[in-house]
Amino acid sequence: MRHVIKICWAAALSLTALAPAARADDYQLSHNQRISCSRGLAPGKLNTATCKSYTYLFNTKTSEYFRCQVSLALTRDNKEVINVQTDGGCTKKPRIFENDGHYDFDATETEPPNTNSFFGPGGYSVWAADATAQKVRGCITISSGLGSDISKCMDMTFQ
Repeated sequence: MRHVIKICWAAALSLTALAPAARADDYQLSHNQRISCSRGLAPGKLNTATCKSYTYLFNTKTSEYFRCQVSLALTRDNKEVINVQTDGGCTKKPRIFENDGHYDFDATETEPPNTNSFFGPGGYSVWAADATAQKVRGCITISSGLGSDISKCMDMTFQ
């Protein structure tokens, strides 16, 4: 009897291993990661270097995405590192397409603030395509300089 129970357990385990599992949403990392660094001098001959990098994580099924950023700030004097601080996280953004499907995605951002930046920190663009049809949507988001971002998407036409 014990032998039969062991065989039944082995058969049940092999069947569950072969059964297709419920497929979770697929995620794709954008291919356009960037890093920017700046240096600053503080009183007492302290040097500070700050580096930031970002990427986007895209849900290829729902077309929702996350903007992720990581930063590191290093403060040192002429002899030693005094302080290291890190920060980061991902912010969820809305869907690009209304319906679930199979999508491809990429994104890019403007350079960090400089004298050419009219509205503050700049913005980013997001491109998404339906991987099963000739359907592409481009979105641009910029900072208004008034506390809220402005975002618009447009479907591409093919000629």
